[in-house]
Amino acid sequence: MTVTAARITPRRTAGNSTEAARAAAEFLTALGLDLSAPGLAQTPARMARAYAELLTPRAFELTTFDNDEGYDELVLARSIPIRSVCEHHLLPFIGVAHVGYLPGDRILGLSKLARVVELFAHGAQVQERLTKQIADWLHHHLRARGVGVVIEAEHLCMSLRGVQATGARTVTSTLLGTLRDDGRSRAEFFALAGLGSH
Repeated sequence: MTVTAARITPRRTAGNSTEAARAAAEFLTALGLDLSAPGLAQTPARMARAYAELLTPRAFELTTFDNDEGYDELVLARSIPIRSVCEHHLLPFIGVAHVGYLPGDRILGLSKLARVVELFAHGAQVQERLTKQIADWLHHHLRARGVGVVIEAEHLCMSLRGVQATGARTVTSTLLGTLRDDGRSRAEFFALAGLGSH
């Protein structure tokens, strides 16, 4: 069996934490917060660290294996936790991703499905683009016969401000290859993901 591991290094790297904390202090002061208050003195630095964590993906090893057994059924990881930041308001959206693929010549180390989700989720995003990026990346790197990605997420920009629709979840999907073209395969993907028929 041939094992292939490729180092996946995100294009975006961590910024300048000192500058970010300074800018956060200016921002919070401009909004009227008194940073000399005991509970707020370290808030700009904590805010800078929190956003750096949300916006900076981690590098990882993409491990694939020969599909020696010729496995040709759906591989699905359900309810992968997802957290990202809406690029319009820089507020988080959180939820789950259901990611599946129909193997071709290669199969993927299962933990890597979650790593790929994280790779694209960490950054300023919109859910529609995030869903497509994950699917396109897996389709390209695995040369899978089909890929399906569904994301269900609550957007804090919608639940904490504006319409204040607390608990509303947005669902997006991208289906490629056989999972898009074949009705039975598509139905199996949605059923195994726990989403009923679409």
